[in-house]
Amino acid sequence: MRRRSRQRRAALWLVVVAVLLWTGGAARDGFDRFIDATVIPPLAIDRSVEVLDRDGDLLRAYTVADGRWRLAVGLDAVDPGYIDMLVRYEDKRFWTHAGVDLRAIARAAGQGLRYGRLVSGGSTLTMQVARLVENSGTGSWQGKLRQMRVALALERRLTKDEILTLYLNHAPFGGNLEGVRAASYAWFGKPPRRLTPAEAALLVAIPQSPNNRRPDRDPDAAHAARDRVLERMRGAGVLDAETVQAALT
Repeated sequence: MRRRSRQRRAALWLVVVAVLLWTGGAARDGFDRFIDATVIPPLAIDRSVEVLDRDGDLLRAYTVADGRWRLAVGLDAVDPGYIDMLVRYEDKRFWTHAGVDLRAIARAAGQGLRYGRLVSGGSTLTMQVARLVENSGTGSWQGKLRQMRVALALERRLTKDEILTLYLNHAPFGGNLEGVRAASYAWFGKPPRRLTPAEAALLVAIPQSPNNRRPDRDPDAAHAARDRVLERMRGAGVLDAETVQAALT
């Protein structure tokens, strides 16, 4: 009797495991179909017309129809130090996650419950790209869920380099400046290929609050935001103490 009872229990557990596996597989397949069916807005947007000299240096640029400066830039035309700071500051697991960083979201939710307010965001760079290409807000949970869906779809259709390039071209830098190249010319008068650590840190900081951190309108806020980026880069080992001290001054 005991042997038969054990056999029945074993058979029941096998059925339960089989049902769970089938259910999990069906849910995964359904989720995959849901993500694959995501409609992504057009990724190509108007770029500023540029006048270059014989050496390829920018002489003049024109705003696009909506009055914004959008100077096209590729990943290879941006200082690698800026890229390192950007990824480390905004999304340190960018190169390994699938568009959504569950650890970052859990951390942000835990901090929100603990302090009763938003302390840190859980958005990845891919989610930020999703928000920028759709021009959607961040205030509602429905909007955040939509960004997650689009981010997962983008990761399936584009490479990491392509996603990062979209960020470099879409990120807001205050006023009518969009993209790191327009910002670098506007704030520093030079292309973003060879930024100093201080300049790179400022360009990392501005998109988080582009109009409140405009160097021309609130230099103190821009300075403080830049310094926070530099200090975090020192703590993360991206910059050594001597480089950070020189950048701070």
